[in-house]
Amino acid sequence: MAVLAGLISSANADEIVRKGPAADWIKIVDVPTADPARADQIKNGISWLLADEQIIHRDHGYDDYSRMVYKIVDRPGLDQGAGIDLQFDPSRHKVTLNHLRIIRDGQVLDRLEDVKFDIFRQEKDAEKGIYDGWLTAHINIDDVRVGDVIDYGETYETTPLVGKDMFFYSFSTEWEDPVALIRTSVIWPAARPLAIKPRGTAIRPVISASGTDSVYLWEIANPKPVKVEENVPSEFASWGSIDVSSTASWRSVVDAVQPYYKPAATFPAAFAAKLDDIAARHPQPEDRMIQAMRLVQDEIRYVSLSMGSGSYIPRDPATVIQSGFGDCKDKALLLASALERLGIAAQVALADLDQGRALDQHLPALRDFDHAIVKATIGAKTYWLDATNYLQGGDASDFWQPNYGFALPLFGTGELEKMPDQDLRAPSIKVAEDFSFPDKPDGHLTLSVLSTYEGADADGMRSRLASRSTTELSDAYLKYYAKRYPGIETAAKLGVFDNRDGNIINVRESYTLPAQALAANDLVKNFPIKAADLGTDLPTPTMVDRAAPISLGSPVYRRHSISVSNLKARFSGEDMKNVATPYLSLKSSWNNTATTFDVEWNFRTLASEVPAKAIGDYLKSVKDVGDNIDWSFNFAYQDPPEDPAPVAEPDRSQQQLITSMLLLSLFIGVPLFMVYRRSRS
Repeated sequence: MAVLAGLISSANADEIVRKGPAADWIKIVDVPTADPARADQIKNGISWLLADEQIIHRDHGYDDYSRMVYKIVDRPGLDQGAGIDLQFDPSRHKVTLNHLRIIRDGQVLDRLEDVKFDIFRQEKDAEKGIYDGWLTAHINIDDVRVGDVIDYGETYETTPLVGKDMFFYSFSTEWEDPVALIRTSVIWPAARPLAIKPRGTAIRPVISASGTDSVYLWEIANPKPVKVEENVPSEFASWGSIDVSSTASWRSVVDAVQPYYKPAATFPAAFAAKLDDIAARHPQPEDRMIQAMRLVQDEIRYVSLSMGSGSYIPRDPATVIQSGFGDCKDKALLLASALERLGIAAQVALADLDQGRALDQHLPALRDFDHAIVKATIGAKTYWLDATNYLQGGDASDFWQPNYGFALPLFGTGELEKMPDQDLRAPSIKVAEDFSFPDKPDGHLTLSVLSTYEGADADGMRSRLASRSTTELSDAYLKYYAKRYPGIETAAKLGVFDNRDGNIINVRESYTLPAQALAANDLVKNFPIKAADLGTDLPTPTMVDRAAPISLGSPVYRRHSISVSNLKARFSGEDMKNVATPYLSLKSSWNNTATTFDVEWNFRTLASEVPAKAIGDYLKSVKDVGDNIDWSFNFAYQDPPEDPAPVAEPDRSQQQLITSMLLLSLFIGVPLFMVYRRSRS
């Protein structure tokens, strides 16, 4: 989304962006022709012919001439190619449009005089509280047709606001689209040779002399288009690029900004009193550090006014405190200053949120960084603190420390420092679902859910709880279960229990499912149980011609357990399988009694990335995880009743013995009885 902050009038626009001829030092090169063999790779209706960048030094800055030439080959190209956007920072850029031509059927149509600039201020990150002050000069080219060649060039006069004698430029040696020629030249004093660092390419410049200057020239004709892949680690060079810098030492970056980041010694009285109270209540430096971090995180909201020098220079801590807001630079300097007052060695360090793990692969430049954090030292222990977080929990032994790859402390050795990797030794999210089936036909099924969040996941949950009402959260949870168990109802209010010092959050949910809903559509006979969010957010890119490794992001370790009671049979989980690879693991276990069935899954990632050659096995393991965390059971099934114990029958020999005894008694007993009666008579 873009927030339109203002439209500058045409009269003022012509003063901000000028029109004029190219300078004499600029070399005009011939426009190459496109390679017809790459015609089937052209996208969006535009065939790129020339990308020419020419840079020359001057006192406390440099001039940058850029020329683009392309051909509109199809209707979609009119939408993209009939407009030009020149983006610039008015505090350090002066922009001149040097030429704008249309080449149509061999004729050159000069359109420079007809150009009208519409200048906008677009704050693309305003919803994040970031305002950079950049402007966009939009040029709408009239009467553009399919088959036209557009040729334009502009010059930026750049005067750095910080590090005025520093220079850095980086360019790609290959594009996603076909391009006939990529050309880059840099003219720089021979007495100050430039540092050059290729990444993902073996291309080297041709270096020649021009008076007291050296000319560095790269010409890359018809480079093979690269396939842009998703979920790529920042350390991997997806395409070739070249860094050109006036320095090869990170100390140059430190020296350029260090004077602005010296810790403050004085604070407004109210803030100083809060620091003194922390010192009085917490004698241990580790506890002081945590309390000071929370003070800055929770009481100073995030707003970044990064216009002009504000991109690199923080505001005074007293100003930040009085205004109640600040960006990463402001808050980092304030926190470092507060820690110093509390007797803790601290300094601001520069970092990059997205590309920080690849900083060591680039040449030093201020533009390498987009974030500021704090490095604190207590004894031999180093702590990394991010003051832009808020509501962070835990103590010094277990609070979440950021890992942005590399950081550059401003009062250290002048070198990059590797930040420690995160290590999850126990599940950071545990979900326990307890289903109890009704013990009578008209009873209700009950479901109790306990979700436990620890570490960074507790911080994230605490932030969500602060930004969303418990009612909204409860409704979201109910919708999740209603999709699986239609007719389910909330039985009690959502219970939230936050132990901020221990950084543990427990969330309790309670539900009931009426008997008629349980019987409807044979739900009880196809009763689903599923482990939520175990591997479901893993990347699954296409495996066709994959060249880059797959980034798995931050470590994940989660547990989901399900207990089902009041059953009338024993149920088995013998079909549940474990999944084990070098990159992820799913361990399943189960047990039962005559009336209960318990299942537990433990899922974790074991690596930060997957090699491209292993993508097939990896994608299969992701599918296996999904297959083994989602099951259905017929919980209406009942074990048959046991038969009563049969009466033991005598064996055949016993029967024969009894029969013989009866016959013997008849043969002997009857005559004796007759004799006895006669004697009586």
